[in-house]
Amino acid sequence: MNWQPDDRYRVENIGEVDSPALLVFPAVIESNIDRALELTATYGGHCLQPHIKTVKTLEIARMAIDRGITRFKCSTVSEGELLGQAGAERVLLSYQLSDVKARRWQRLRDSFPGTEFSALIDNPDTARMLSGRFAERPLNVYVDVNPGMDRTGIRPDDVPELLQIIHELPGLELRGFHVYDGHLRDPDESARREQAGALFAKVESLRLPAETQYVRELEVVVAGSPNFPFYVGKRNTWVSPGTFFLWDAGYGDSFANWGFEPAALVLSRIISVVTDKKFCLDMGSKAVAPDKAQPRMYFPGIGEYAVEGQWEEHLVIRVPDTSSYRVGEPFFAVPAHVCTTVNLYEELLPVTHGRVEEGWRVVARDRRITI
Repeated sequence: MNWQPDDRYRVENIGEVDSPALLVFPAVIESNIDRALELTATYGGHCLQPHIKTVKTLEIARMAIDRGITRFKCSTVSEGELLGQAGAERVLLSYQLSDVKARRWQRLRDSFPGTEFSALIDNPDTARMLSGRFAERPLNVYVDVNPGMDRTGIRPDDVPELLQIIHELPGLELRGFHVYDGHLRDPDESARREQAGALFAKVESLRLPAETQYVRELEVVVAGSPNFPFYVGKRNTWVSPGTFFLWDAGYGDSFANWGFEPAALVLSRIISVVTDKKFCLDMGSKAVAPDKAQPRMYFPGIGEYAVEGQWEEHLVIRVPDTSSYRVGEPFFAVPAHVCTTVNLYEELLPVTHGRVEEGWRVVARDRRITI
């Protein structure tokens, strides 16, 4: 990553903030949301249905709603509850419900009647279970199609059989198809665009006969951050990136052309100058997500460096010469994976006009809020 912060990232009261901490910059978040809306603009509006898993906070959800975003995706019941609290109009759980989760999802719908909640199905057994659970008040569902990622979803060839089962069962209302294209990571944008086109053509070949069968138009909800612009303008299709809210060094390296900027920085301090070429920061694996290979962060304020080692509370950095570094000196880092980094923190610390303000609680990092 080759990025340097501008005046929007100044922090005047950094001496009052303990480290490690995750600072967020609302002005940059707002700019990222506006950029996502620009990239997803369609005739008469937009096709953005963002994933809330990255931010997990009411404040950022409400920022999006204030900008005209009404539909969201989530991965957990807690994230769904947060979106209900924020006043979202439609929420899709991009996860298949177990019977236990289905009971929670049912209570969630009762608690937030102004929000339409839906979920995924990729097999007949789940369809039958949900049919029984929601027989009295039907649940809106999307068929989760496996486009080749092989994580979840039904194989395209098996979709017609599942559609027939859903069609015959009470308690289920088919809204459309869900497709996650996270396996399309070719560094060449034109190659990814071509792959996304082939993927969508396959989904369309499933949607057209299903619309005839159900005698109504069906939606497609598709894509994460790497490829979402490729589907904009497709008929009744919504795109669901999430990382764009805060952005990170991982996507910043690979997809810089989308025009998003880092809006979350990990604050760390030197806790020991170990040798003439090594120093240690308080940025262990509990401060920045360890699910990526090193380097798991990018330091815009350190020139030449390499990660020597990382433990739970410690990060050792090798530099050409440590003589200019001091114990207690603060540094900011852009995490390589911001979604899982956010999940490590109880609160995000917003910085407005150069001042760190009262924290935003990361409400949906909890597996359960109230439901």
